[in-house]
Amino acid sequence: MTLKKRTYSDKMLSVIFILAWPTMLEEFMQTAVQYIDTAMVGSLGTKATASVGATTTVNWLVLSTVSAIGVGFLSYIAKSFGAGKTDQARRASAQAVMTVVIVGVSITVLTLSLSGLIPVWMQVDADIREQASRYFFILYSPMLFRCANIIFGTVLRASRDTRTPMRVAIYVNVINIILNVLLIYETRDINIAGVSLILPGAGMGVEGAALASAIAYTYGGVAMTYKLWKHPLISPSGQRFSPDMTVLKPCLRVAVPNMFQRFATSLGYVAFASMINSLGQLSTAAHTIANTVESAFYIPGWGMQTAAATIAGNAYGARDEKKLTQLKRTIVPLEIGLMLVSGTVLFIWAPALMGIFSKDADVIELGTIVLRMVAVSEPFYGVPIVMEGIMQGLGRTVKPFVFNVIGMWGVRIVGTYICINLLGLGLIAAWGCMIGHNMLLFIMYVTQKVEMSGK
Repeated sequence: MTLKKRTYSDKMLSVIFILAWPTMLEEFMQTAVQYIDTAMVGSLGTKATASVGATTTVNWLVLSTVSAIGVGFLSYIAKSFGAGKTDQARRASAQAVMTVVIVGVSITVLTLSLSGLIPVWMQVDADIREQASRYFFILYSPMLFRCANIIFGTVLRASRDTRTPMRVAIYVNVINIILNVLLIYETRDINIAGVSLILPGAGMGVEGAALASAIAYTYGGVAMTYKLWKHPLISPSGQRFSPDMTVLKPCLRVAVPNMFQRFATSLGYVAFASMINSLGQLSTAAHTIANTVESAFYIPGWGMQTAAATIAGNAYGARDEKKLTQLKRTIVPLEIGLMLVSGTVLFIWAPALMGIFSKDADVIELGTIVLRMVAVSEPFYGVPIVMEGIMQGLGRTVKPFVFNVIGMWGVRIVGTYICINLLGLGLIAAWGCMIGHNMLLFIMYVTQKVEMSGK
């Protein structure tokens, strides 16, 4: 019996790894490019860093809403494959195409029309508002392609193909890096192995960074669409592209609570960043860089979440209670162990990592303090990440919505408001409230049972 259990556990570990590692590599590549972007812009000075970072949380707000729509399709398609209903999955793929067009065009119109107002709403310093607005406008021009990249990538992952989105992401990131080099800086002399070369450059600064990303995102959307269309299992080719409510209704039942959750959480991030921006450029720059550094250490979590959602959806479709139970027993301890390692590395290397992006000693010191604070909470935050993935795969997104709203608005936002506006405290206190939010999520998720009949 012990041998059988071990064999089943080993098989589950193998499946988790097969699904998770491409997503981890994809996240790693995206984070690496984010590091490079931040370092390149950071070399232009604290104002440039603040201009880019000032609207980052609005970016999270918009993209998380799009990702929530993808979760609806992920749950439906994963369950369809688990039940052996391939034709049903392909119908959902066609509905995803229709959704991308509608959502992509709508968000493009909305974000571009508000690009001049967003830096004002975010309480950005007056002397960088115009630059922050231009950066935001350029970044959101290809929103249709960004929606295609996100939602179609999720559709492919739901069919257990996590490698195709990974490959597309690698090309997107390489394009972004090359264009950053060519567009951000002026034409300059470089020395390689004793040979002097002239490297051309457009000298566009912050706007160049935005344009490089916009072009890379456009490629990503086109490439992901092509890959979906040619996919042997999930291609929408030949399917109906008008609304099919037999598919859309169950997708929306999952997507809408998840959308509200992500919207409410991301709106909280916007309010959180707005309060931090009110502290001045030093806090904005330290917060922006620390967020960038911290994102790399969540890579194990997001990889495990993708695997958890897909396996849970397959298990639900096949009505395999044993598989679902084994998933939780395997993935939660695995995630805690991975996040413990990443948190330890973050704690030790925090000063060096901050130094990559800024030469300002005050920025480095402040960022190091908050990073070491959050590093301690990393293993605890890993549990909500994978548990939310399991619940997404099962199509149960109401509880995560409630949990995240309570944590974000009841702890992080209220606490930060009190600390900054009433007590006159700064960034360190604000990040303390953020950690309190994460710890509350751990407590709420760790007590959740995962069952076929659960709600």
